[in-house]
Formats: sequence, C-alpha cells, structure tokens
Amino acid sequence: MHHLFLGVVLAFSLTAAAIGADWSQFRGPTGQGHAEGSHPPTVWGPDKNVKWRTELAGNGWSSPVVAAGKIYLTTAVPQGDGGPKADQSLRVVCLDATSGSIVWNVEVFQQAAMGAPNIHSKNSHASPTALVEGDRVFVHFGHMGTACLDVKDGSTVWATQELKYAPVHGNGGSPILVGDHLIFSTDGTDRQVVVALDKTTGKVAWRTPRNAKPAKAFSFSTPLLITVKGHEQVISAGSDVVMALDPKTGKEIWRVKYSGYSVVPKPVYGNGMVYLSTGYDSPVFYAIRVDGSGDVTATHVAWTAKKGAPRNASPLLIGDALYLVSDSGLLTCLDAKTGKERWSEGLSGAYSASPVYAGGLVYLLAEDGTGTVFKPGSAYEQVAKNKLGERALASYAVDGDALIIRTAKALYRIEDK
Repeated sequence: MHHLFLGVVLAFSLTAAAIGADWSQFRGPTGQGHAEGSHPPTVWGPDKNVKWRTELAGNGWSSPVVAAGKIYLTTAVPQGDGGPKADQSLRVVCLDATSGSIVWNVEVFQQAAMGAPNIHSKNSHASPTALVEGDRVFVHFGHMGTACLDVKDGSTVWATQELKYAPVHGNGGSPILVGDHLIFSTDGTDRQVVVALDKTTGKVAWRTPRNAKPAKAFSFSTPLLITVKGHEQVISAGSDVVMALDPKTGKEIWRVKYSGYSVVPKPVYGNGMVYLSTGYDSPVFYAIRVDGSGDVTATHVAWTAKKGAPRNASPLLIGDALYLVSDSGLLTCLDAKTGKERWSEGLSGAYSASPVYAGGLVYLLAEDGTGTVFKPGSAYEQVAKNKLGERALASYAVDGDALIIRTAKALYRIEDK
C-alpha cells in the first residue's frame, strides 16, 4: 500500500535515466509507478516463477526498494512474548536481490508498548518506505523518528527523534529526497506540518504548517516532486488541503482546499495537472492545474470525480489515461484531461497496494495476495490473475525483469524461470 499508509511515494530531482533501473524509492524511479524497460512475468504462483522466498521477522507494510543489487525494507519485531502490547524493535533489513539472503538486519529505534498508538488493522509500526541514494539508505518511522544508514552494514550515520507528534492509527507517509533535503509530513492530531531535514546531518532545514484546521487532522501522505516551467514544486496532500511548496525554502506556492482526512494515496502528475484523492470518508478525485499561486481552490481545479476514487492505492497515470483502483476493487479508467469515465471493471477483493506499469502492462495487487495483470487501453483486457495466498498491503518493487513482492510473512522475487 503504500501499501497502506504508505502510500508512501517518493520522487527524486533526478531523472529516471539518471537513476537507471534501480527501484530506489516507493513507486520507482519517477515516484509514479512506472518501470521503464522492465518486462516482469505475467504469470506466477507459490510454485511458479518464484526465484526465491525469504521469511521476514516481525510486521511491516513498508514497500521494498532495490538499489545496486540490494533490497531494503523496514519491519517491527515484537519483543518478549510478542503479545499485542509488546515493545517493538524498529528495524531495517537488507537482502541480496539475487539470492534473497539477508545481508544485515539492524535495530534503529525502539517503540515502547506503554504510550504506543493503537495500530489500524491495515497499518504497522513500520509502514513508510525506505529510499536509497548512493551509499545511504534513509528510513522513516513516522512519529518514532527518522534515520540515515550506511548501505554497507546498516551502521547509523544520523538518527533523530526530534519531530514527535500525536499519530492516529500509527505511522504511514514516506519521505522524498529533493536536493539536500529529506522531505515528509507530520500530520497528527496536535500538529500538521511539512518538514525538510538536511540529508547529511538530519537537522531541520525548514518546517511549513498546513494551516488548514481540519476537524480530523491525521493523514499519511507522501509528497511528490514536480517541475513547473523550470521550477520545482513539492506537492503535499493532507487533511482538507493540498499544498505546493518550494523544496529549498518550504515557502508555500499554492493550495487547494477540500474535505477529506486520513489521506494516503500519493499524487501523480502529468498533462499540466496534479491528480490526487482526498481520503476518508468519501474520497473525491481531483485534477488541479499547477501554474497558480496562493489559494487557487476556486480557479485551478480542472475537474473532480467520485466513482472509484481510492482511499489507499495511489493512482496510475499513463499518457492521457488515469487508472484508479478503489479499496473495494473497482478499477476505473478516466480521461486524464477531462475526468470523463472511459470504462470500469469490478475486481474481486480489497486493494491497498499501488499499481505498477511495466512492459506495457499494469500490475495490481489485492490484499489477499492476488496479482492481476491487464493491458491498458480503451477497454478492460485482463492478461493474467495470480494467487500467492498471503496477505499483501505493500506495493510492488521492480528489479530488472523481476517483481519484488512483500507479504505478511515473506519477501518474494518473481522472475521467469
């Protein structure tokens, strides 16, 4: 899902070509779910096209990321008797992408049971997705803290627990890297602020309050980096508002107000517009032109749609087509320029993971571990349906022509054999 709360999606200021084939952030090189040049299998199962399966300790719905032949993810391992109120060891795990063997497994923080927030059934103490840049891996545990580790051995470069806030349902949104800044949101009941840390030291570079005063203030969004007429904007959605910020200073460029909270899906960008879903309780999907300044609620909303708007899965934009998968499995294709529905298809199961576009096909992952592959176009055309039989809320990662799938129990490498 981010998986849930994950959402979770990230965007570098680098181009996909510069990053290469690495899936080093949530939703890949562009942060929007596109795996250029990859052709993963369309058919798999517990005994088909599984190169390896590695059991994972603990619980976590952060999505896997891949860089330089290694896979990184976070997990929370219950301590003691492992009961529902156990202390948690918040850990980062590095695996070899070829063999699935664990290279290192280190504790970053501890979550004491006393005072820990109640975790939603679709959340975990380790839901935000890691990101990798060069020899550094950045990990985020929401209100519990943020850290930078050395990719070679997991040793801590810096760690901070300065930015505590009062979460609801646990943590969720992932950070992004823009230049020298690691940017993420802290949307709790006590404060709703977008924050940038210096990626080298972990010190706060800037903080920008949302100033929205929502009735329900908590959200789990992941920012999106876009470039508009040569100028970068960080798009950050929260309860009742989406903001565009200058990544260097945190200064607000524009905002649009709406009604929604517990915002999870990460926005996407194209056709001169940002596309996003407003979260709970009744999501509305927005298309917003990005060339405004100030409060542009009345002037820059190009269109809205309600049918099929997701609460958890991020949208997928392919040219002038938007693909949305709702929590209940309604798959909808919209014209990205007008918002007009092109087609919809009811899929079985519930959905939290975000879709991936690879090899000219779209890959979906249901919460029961069913992977559906379809061909984008003017009508729904299913290519395959595959069942792993394990709960899955994290989103796919792509490594070359392989899919990396995280389930409640294990990590899989799916590759043609």
